[in-house]
Amino acid sequence: MNNDSFAKSTEILKQAVPLMIKHKVPTTPTNYALWYTYSSQQNPQLNMALDSGIESIGHCTPTLCESLYQDHLAKQTDNDVKQLKLSLTAMMQELSHSMADTLSDTNNFHDALESTFGRLEQVGKEGISLEETVALVRELLRESQQMRQSTGLFKGQLDSAQQEIQALRAALNKSQQQANEDALTGLYNRRAFDQDIQSYLENQIPISLVLLDIDHFKYFNDEFGHLMGDQVLKMVAKRLNECCRDYAKAYRFGGEEFAILLPHKSLPSARQQAETMRKAIEKISVLDKKSGQRINSVTASFGISSSEEREHCMALIERADHFLKQAKQLGRNRVLPIS
Repeated sequence: MNNDSFAKSTEILKQAVPLMIKHKVPTTPTNYALWYTYSSQQNPQLNMALDSGIESIGHCTPTLCESLYQDHLAKQTDNDVKQLKLSLTAMMQELSHSMADTLSDTNNFHDALESTFGRLEQVGKEGISLEETVALVRELLRESQQMRQSTGLFKGQLDSAQQEIQALRAALNKSQQQANEDALTGLYNRRAFDQDIQSYLENQIPISLVLLDIDHFKYFNDEFGHLMGDQVLKMVAKRLNECCRDYAKAYRFGGEEFAILLPHKSLPSARQQAETMRKAIEKISVLDKKSGQRINSVTASFGISSSEEREHCMALIERADHFLKQAKQLGRNRVLPIS
């Protein structure tokens, strides 16, 4: 690097660092790269997007920095590696769920064979007089014995495979601990949510929080299997993303629960947006390819809260969760508070 380029880089850095301090941006390598490029004026589209985001939100949130870095600066190889990790994690989740469903079916079949085998043994002990009937029963006993052994072996293999999948999944999860995206749904995850809500409240940016929970989600898993449950989660996430505007962001809060942060939105405005989301989820239709049955009964319950001055994030979350629980108690598929 010659003296001129060194001096120029130093001058740009002297502009970037104060801007990061002003906007309370964490000093991570990606944030340095983002704000260095911004200060250098080398990427007009990046500058416009960053200025627009800060003007609209009133603050530069962690996920705003990350999304702009990914959109404007990340190399294609970086994006490919990131996508590979997400895809691999999602694949392992689906494979694990598929194995769990198969294992559950095998357990049920194994139990049914045990019961049938016991009944047939009892019939044999009672000594039916007709020789042909006895011969048939003995044949059934032999076949049941073979089937029981085969099923028991298959069950053992599935148990072993399940353990291996869990170990691999744990390793992948460890590599994802510093990520901000949920591999299954593509939404921001709980880690990103915690960073953003803290950032909003620390900088006294008024926000509303929407918490929602998919109604009767356990039924989808139990009735159709975990893979269908995953499809429902993906469809709900897609509808929530489509409904987010004005820098609102959707997050997978945990399990079948989601969160949406809406900056500069009052409680009535947030309630109106949540109602739009509720209606969008009602229209979801998912086909079970295994049975050919279509699920048209996806609904969700919503709870909303708006931030108060110098409020801790847990108080905001607890109020929304309180209304979410009330919505479920009152019959589900509704948004609370009403006003």
